[in-house]
Amino acid sequence: MTVTESAPGGHASADEYALHEGILRRQSARESAARTYARTLPIVPVRARGLTIEGADGRRYLDCLSGAGTLALGHNHPVVLAAVRGVLESGAPLHALDLATPVKDAFVTELFATLPPGLAARARVQFCGPAGTDAVEAALKLVRAATGRSTVMAFTGAYHGMTAGASAASGHADDVRVARLPYPQEYRCPFGVGGARGAELAARWTESVLDDPKSGVPAPAGMILEPVQGEGGVHPAPDAWLRRMRRITAERSIPLIADEIQTGVGRTGAFWAVDHSGVTPDVMVLSKAIGGSLPLAVVVYRDDLDVWEPGAHAGTFRGNQLAMAAGAATLAHVREHRLAERAATLGARMLAQLGRLAEEHACVGEVRGRGLMLGVELVDPETEPGHDDSGIAAEDQGAVAEDQGVTLMWGSSAKPRPAAPALAAAVQRECLRRGLIVELGGRHASVVRLLPPLTITDEQAAAVLDRLADAVDAVARDHAGGIARP
Repeated sequence: MTVTESAPGGHASADEYALHEGILRRQSARESAARTYARTLPIVPVRARGLTIEGADGRRYLDCLSGAGTLALGHNHPVVLAAVRGVLESGAPLHALDLATPVKDAFVTELFATLPPGLAARARVQFCGPAGTDAVEAALKLVRAATGRSTVMAFTGAYHGMTAGASAASGHADDVRVARLPYPQEYRCPFGVGGARGAELAARWTESVLDDPKSGVPAPAGMILEPVQGEGGVHPAPDAWLRRMRRITAERSIPLIADEIQTGVGRTGAFWAVDHSGVTPDVMVLSKAIGGSLPLAVVVYRDDLDVWEPGAHAGTFRGNQLAMAAGAATLAHVREHRLAERAATLGARMLAQLGRLAEEHACVGEVRGRGLMLGVELVDPETEPGHDDSGIAAEDQGAVAEDQGVTLMWGSSAKPRPAAPALAAAVQRECLRRGLIVELGGRHASVVRLLPPLTITDEQAAAVLDRLADAVDAVARDHAGGIARP
């Protein structure tokens, strides 16, 4: 697929426009008010291949949302289509509950071949309901059963799903069984220092909460964390901090749960994001890309945690044969073609190029990421830097600290300006006008996120960056001129 072929199409015909508008109108009239992506991305996909989506109105888009990170190989990759056709044409059952099948056996074998060695040698796998939030619920239930404790430790800025337990772990519900901990970040460090010092303070806070008998937090059943916070604003955890969390939990017999739902299968430049730090978690929750674009979710955990009685955790749709076949094909293709390494190289190059936006525009506070999980934070350029969200003065923040194994970060200043969600939304709209689909994230929805497929070419990456830069330029110009574009 060339950049020319991926470019936005010309004017839609009357019939195409009528189809497009009619479908959107009926969606608005009939679907729940809870719908999300459809509100900010008013497109009607009818065909897709690789990075490209074609809408009912005839326009073409470069898709850097990738099903919220689900499409590791992009849309309709040949190896995925072949795997699905193979199952359909074989006469195999499409629904098998949790029965053993050749398709499931092949998937589990391929999955275990990719796991961190310290886990693969003694792993068990539980197939859950089909969404990542189901895997999180199962993981929380597992560690509570294994330890006999109920409290879970989670981190500010986390996102683990929308069901009750996962939402509580994400900070969206008042659950006394979840204790919240600071997650280290550079630009808006909760302690106002950032870098190695900020990560050290975050670790000490965690140790204090666990060891102080008057902290109000009982011994936890487990700790759940994302190696890179995605929905939270693309914050890569420092490798040294991750290793510290592993030591803290291991020394206190607390199971460590790594949420690799979005970071897994090569996304961050390693097959699993914990591989960067050499950390072996006790539990991994996996979904999105492991199903090769189809619904699939699993929990992988140490065998000594396998204390469930038969039927203790079940679900009807645990045996999706098409998803297992597509997932096995995806895992094998990423491994055999070294796409994680490709993501590391291309992601670092894209991040370096995105750094120019922070140098050229005061409305870009920081660009950051790891591999092909990238974010651009928009800030209010008219507010003088000097205070972050905690009100800590910039002169008390210190300089940006040394690299800790996190892929490069750039910012126009180490002194954060207030988040600017309206500017981020404007950038997203301008990207869509230019045929580029991006997502927003972060605590204030002020971070423009890029999640391109691992198969993106150099030429396509250049086109993505050009369109994003044009969009930021347009928004910065309009903001400086006081123009509000709808």
